[in-house]
Formats: sequence, C-alpha cells, structure tokens
Amino acid sequence: MNFFEIIKPYVEKLNKNEYGLLDYVIKNMDQLQNKSIREVAASCYVSTTTFLRFVRKIGFAGYSEFSTVIKYTVLNSDKQEDKAAPFVVEQSKYRDEYLKNIEETVRVLDERKLLKICSALASKPNLYFFAKGFSKYSAEYIEYLYTLNGFIVIFPKNHEQRRLAYRNIKRDDVVFVFDYEGEDDELISIVQTLQSKKTYALLVSITGANNNTIQNMSDENLYLFTDELKVNGVDITSHVSLIVIMELLLYQFMEYQKK
Repeated sequence: MNFFEIIKPYVEKLNKNEYGLLDYVIKNMDQLQNKSIREVAASCYVSTTTFLRFVRKIGFAGYSEFSTVIKYTVLNSDKQEDKAAPFVVEQSKYRDEYLKNIEETVRVLDERKLLKICSALASKPNLYFFAKGFSKYSAEYIEYLYTLNGFIVIFPKNHEQRRLAYRNIKRDDVVFVFDYEGEDDELISIVQTLQSKKTYALLVSITGANNNTIQNMSDENLYLFTDELKVNGVDITSHVSLIVIMELLLYQFMEYQKK
C-alpha cells in the first residue's frame, strides 16, 4: 500500500493543474497526513470537490483511503531513513526539493515501458536524439554515454541538422525526444512528419508529467519531475532527472542483455 505504486498508472493522464496538486502532495506528505480534506484543499487553493476529484483520478476510492496511504507511506519512509542515516542533518529547503524531484522521477518509472524500450534497443538500432535549449547539454552527455556502450547515436544540434536528420530515420530505429513542457513547435512538427511517413520507428519522449502534446503523440513516454527555474528570463531548470532516466534505462538494458 505505497502511495507511489498506486498513482503510477495515472500520473501521465493528469493535466497541468492536477500535476501541480500532485507535486504539492508529494512534497508535503508529512504535513498532510493528519489534515482533513477541507484543510488540504485550502492549502492548495482549490475547492474540496476539486481536490476529491483529483484524489479519485490518481487511483483512490476517496479521501479516507488517500489519507491512510499517505500515513503508511510516510511511516515506512521514516523507518527507512532511520536505518540509513541515524544522524540526520537538516538540509536547506532547496536541497530537499531537488532530491525529492529525483526521487519522484525514479519512483514513477514504469518498468513495463523500460522493458519495451530495452527490447527495441536489443537489435542495436540507430538512436536519434532530438532536444533543444538547455536539454541539448544534457543530451550531449547522454549521447556520449550511449555511444560508449556501442550504439550509433545521431544527435542533430541545430534546426538545419534536425530537418535533415529525421529524413534518414528507418523502420527499426529508436527516436528519443527530450522536451520538459512537451509543447515545442519544431519538435512536434518532427514527430508529426515521422508519423505521416509511417517509418514505424519507436518514438520515446521524456517530458514533464503534465498532459502535453509530445507525450500524447509518442509510442512510449517517460516523465520526470523538476522545478522550473528562470533567472533574468533564462531557463536554468535542472535536467538531472532527464539524465537519471536515461542512465537507468541504459542500466536496465545491460541487465536485459544478460537475461
């Protein structure tokens, strides 16, 4: 009866507002476990009806079950922390939020999806990475990592290269699209073109958990958690969760090969 196991099948179906509620719940579990639905809804600035609808959408019969599972999850989490770290030093809030985002990302990873992608990777297809903005720098490391493990990786770095690259995608290739918001017009256009060409290449997107266009157009979607951060209009949102997903996928593939 773990909170994260229950919500896993439902997270990618949430809209942006519901994803915001889920993010709040996960980051404040220890404070919410003894509150009424009226108190929790007020802290989220929504009506009790809206919050109850959200609770049911993520897999619970009602608020009572939701509250019970929260308490159980927090209790088990506290026990594990006590075993792992008998001397706990309180960290700054931003560190806690940073770590929670990584933990959320790992906890909601769908093993069925990972195994399906591993199956596609088993024939060592060409891998195509499509990313823009800050995601490109994370993708460069991921490109290096997968190349070291014997994959041929095509990672176009600018608009012209991307326009040419997707024309060469073949039936058995695997295409990865990295876009947190999942609404980039150019990347959406590339996906639409691939679908219209009927290449049948496996399309895997990694986006935020909120319902978005690229997620809905993909064969498989893996979603990440992070806090959006901009300084002087420049997006410096952490992309560690993206790297974590792609590393775990590679490690899963290595285990898959052994079996």
